[in-house]
Amino acid sequence: MQHMIIYHNPRCSKSRQTLNLIRAQGHEPQIIHYLDTPPTAAELTDLLGKLGLSAAELLRTGEAEYKEHFSCADKGDEAELVRLMCCYPKVIERPIVVGADSAVVGRPPENVLKLF
Repeated sequence: MQHMIIYHNPRCSKSRQTLNLIRAQGHEPQIIHYLDTPPTAAELTDLLGKLGLSAAELLRTGEAEYKEHFSCADKGDEAELVRLMCCYPKVIERPIVVGADSAVVGRPPENVLKLF
């Protein structure tokens, strides 16, 4: 199996479940606590490409940071959304698990099985 990365929030039950599922498959991914170490704009853009999603599709719109900082953002301005997501990483959907050439959002956690 190739190297895996999980963008993880240990306070999130889906993130913990996804990490446990990866480990149950016999793998130990690199864990990035993305709230402490947010992705750069280049890293987030790469992740979006691997996920096959737009920035708007990866937003957690129920978060207070979204309501406070994204209300005026043009949902079609990808660069601006990526910039804001890097500044306010709590709005990024989680967890994101990255394999060699693709990535999945672990909602539901079983999505990670697509990478094996």
